[in-house]
Amino acid sequence: MIRVANVDDLKGVLSLYKELRPHDPKLELNFAKEKWIEIINDPATVIIVAQINGELASTCALGINKSIANGARPFGIIEHVITSNRFRRQGLSRQVLEFAISTAWQSNCYKIMLLSGEKLTGAHALYESVGFKGGIEKGFVIKPPVKQ
Repeated sequence: MIRVANVDDLKGVLSLYKELRPHDPKLELNFAKEKWIEIINDPATVIIVAQINGELASTCALGINKSIANGARPFGIIEHVITSNRFRRQGLSRQVLEFAISTAWQSNCYKIMLLSGEKLTGAHALYESVGFKGGIEKGFVIKPPVKQ
């Protein structure tokens, strides 16, 4: 089942993110719950999940960003695409991405952007298979300096 995440999905999403980003700091539970509720209640953020037998197997996040450009149409950003190792090769990443893309188009987005690690060629093939194209625009990333 592919659906929008709800407040009860925090544990499953955190588990998936742990696979995606194993070095991220562990969040204190009450803080995580507080932030999760903010995310779930934010109409500009949509977390999509794939659920199999009651367990979250895949997810991605869609941000809808308002704009005054392009006829004041918003643009979408997809991040944190992950399918658990135990559920790979079942088309789940494709399904959550297609759900996110459909949601962005329904929100009148004029484009959707997605960044991916430079060397993740398997992921790139997936993104291209659902319609993303490389070489149209060039992505740049800046991260804050590491605190010492």
